[in-house]
Amino acid sequence: MSGNTFGTLYCVTSFGESHGPAYGGVVDGCPPGLELAVADLQDELDRRKPGSSRHVTQRRESDAVEILSGVYEGKTTGTPIGFLVRNEDARSKDYAAIAEKFRPGHADYTYWQKYGVRDPRGGGRASARETVVRVAAGAIARKWLAARYGVKVRGYLAQLGPHRIAFRDWEAVNANPFFAPDAGAVAELEKFMDQLRESGDSCGARVNVVAHKVPVGWGEPVYGRLDADIAAAMMSINAVKGVEIGAGFTAVAQKGSEHGDEMTPQGFLSNNNGGVLGGIATGQDVLVSIALKPTSSIRLPRRTIDVHGSATTVSTTGRHDPCVGIRATPIAEAMLACVLMDHALRHRAQCGDVTPPTRAV
Repeated sequence: MSGNTFGTLYCVTSFGESHGPAYGGVVDGCPPGLELAVADLQDELDRRKPGSSRHVTQRRESDAVEILSGVYEGKTTGTPIGFLVRNEDARSKDYAAIAEKFRPGHADYTYWQKYGVRDPRGGGRASARETVVRVAAGAIARKWLAARYGVKVRGYLAQLGPHRIAFRDWEAVNANPFFAPDAGAVAELEKFMDQLRESGDSCGARVNVVAHKVPVGWGEPVYGRLDADIAAAMMSINAVKGVEIGAGFTAVAQKGSEHGDEMTPQGFLSNNNGGVLGGIATGQDVLVSIALKPTSSIRLPRRTIDVHGSATTVSTTGRHDPCVGIRATPIAEAMLACVLMDHALRHRAQCGDVTPPTRAV
């Protein structure tokens, strides 16, 4: 199966299936000399792992990561960093009843048609559990970006189903199971999720991600634009169906006099373009928002076909996230970090000795 590697200079390759022995990844292109320990990866994996609250899948995985290569005496060597996260709590029997049926909204049908074979256990390669590799790779990128450029990437849940969540402060984000930036909204979100889970249905979500202190100049002007690569990376996350950079679709209703980010010697007066102009970073915060669809695996009966093309119905039992967006914040952060590191390396390779003629605003 192709399409398992992303990045140009900071390249990430993943392998594994939801109910296989393990997930693993290889990060190629990380510069040497970065102090790196298992704890750096584990801290981020713990934010993403399942079973962290009653509102997500109750699959119990420690997501303990093992670094296999690329680190010597606590520092990266510049060679490929290989790592492994073993699966510990797979229950393949939960999928026996739907092994020959296609779940609506899931990749069952498309994998079957493309490859002529599929692993029905937990969705196989299509499982959102694959994102464990991205989060580990993102943890390396985050540490390098912070150490080398002071870049900080962080995100939050902006909407859960019909419930919009006002941004209050960053301190609240990691203090609740939703990554919600408003502590006062948590009780309402919990009530909504309890009702949703009891109904057997699922919902979508919106996650916002911000990268602070991104240097001006990162990105390419036509192909390989920074915003295009960010959008592609975000769309590669399971269940993501929409990406906005800056004002996004709100720009449709704006006028040019409103949308264009005016500049003064002291800096930009707005950030409707999300920190990217002409595919190149402006030096402002990079603003990204993603929309995640409702989970496809639900208990409610749905019409479908089986592998023989016959009409049938399917309902999915077992352990599933009623909203995949609840655990998506660390994943979106990781993908943004990986793209930024890739572009940082690309910029350094071509334009590292360029002295800008105008002082950055």
